[in-house]
Amino acid sequence: MTTKEEVHWYHTAGAAPESHELDGSLDVDVLVVGGGLTGCRTALGLAEAGASVALVDSREIGWGASGRSGGQCNPIWRQTPQQLIDMLGSSYGERLIQTTLTAADDLFLDIKRFGVDCDAVQNGWIQAAHTKKARKNMRALGSSWSAAGLDIAELEGVSVRDASGSPAYSFALRHAAGGHVQPLSLTRGYARAAIAHGALAFENTPITKLKRADGKWRAQSRTGQITAENVVLTTNAYTDGLWPGLQQTFYRFFSAVVATQPLADEQQREILPGKVTISDTRLAIYFARYDRDGRLIFGCVGSSVKVDAFGGFRRIMRGLRTVFPQIANIPLERKWAGGIAVTPEMMPHMHEPAPGLLAGIGFSGRGIAMTSVMGRALSAKLLGMATDELPFPILPVTPVPFHGISSRLMPLAAPAMTLKDRFDSMTDGI
Repeated sequence: MTTKEEVHWYHTAGAAPESHELDGSLDVDVLVVGGGLTGCRTALGLAEAGASVALVDSREIGWGASGRSGGQCNPIWRQTPQQLIDMLGSSYGERLIQTTLTAADDLFLDIKRFGVDCDAVQNGWIQAAHTKKARKNMRALGSSWSAAGLDIAELEGVSVRDASGSPAYSFALRHAAGGHVQPLSLTRGYARAAIAHGALAFENTPITKLKRADGKWRAQSRTGQITAENVVLTTNAYTDGLWPGLQQTFYRFFSAVVATQPLADEQQREILPGKVTISDTRLAIYFARYDRDGRLIFGCVGSSVKVDAFGGFRRIMRGLRTVFPQIANIPLERKWAGGIAVTPEMMPHMHEPAPGLLAGIGFSGRGIAMTSVMGRALSAKLLGMATDELPFPILPVTPVPFHGISSRLMPLAAPAMTLKDRFDSMTDGI
């Protein structure tokens, strides 16, 4: 496991929220299990509305994917609006489309409203195609979302190079609403705002048992107990066996990331000018953005929580040489990895497996904007919003078939996807 000292964001993050290990017994309206972006935004929404909330994490606030991601706000799904309607039905599909149209702006408005200092930049996202087939699919994706109301521009040829600084692509979409944040600072900022509204936060407090008794939930940790009217599980890629079957509803993938030394001003004017972000259409996706000090944060799909496992670090460096060959030999300051939850549909899941128990997991690489959407939806549901008004349908907890076998083979997924990407580039490159 990559230690937090190896994760770049811990060296530039805002102050950690005031928290401690649970000691004793506590009664609250809502217990939120999982102190990542989803959990902290859920706790904030509930506390702001006057509910008594306990937010607990088995490690510390933001320790998991929320503090290890690339921090890019990529504000649309991989599906067109019509595909969302086909997948979810007209009612949920239309609501999710409308929610998606404002998801990025809503995130940055949240950041301002709650005074979260997280180096937020909303200067656009370049989504680049790596093959002819990907270009065709992206053109259809961009056209459909533009028709729905998003500000998306097509870039071709030299325009892609000018907008991104990369010679590796000849077609891309520019999403005006995209941007990036310091993800650990955002997570901690949500937690601090929740605490300011009365929530209690507990770290190093793994919940070992959850049971229903006398119409309430009782959650047991090694040092205490929390009794709650409602429980929300927001443990995402770090979900364990606390609720039967939940861990088997998604695949655990990995993100591997490096931080370069700060680029010179001239290099920054050429590479990702204006502090845009970039990602591409590879299965083993390449992505990049700057941090506040001009370091390039560059990543790809990894194979483990250890960044070097199964060639993960070599894939990052090959990707950096491919996307930005002009800085191929730039020294690195840090490298790290973390787990992400990917559902079979590449869409988040909201579950209600028992009365008074909700779960929101599986953001599949769209976590920066969509965890906030999910957090607001979970809190709204507990505050009385009707199920048919939510942006996500409530799904049964349905384990993925052959999940055990798939999980054991998952470290090989990134190398396999990389080979497929190379083959596609050779046979269908642009």
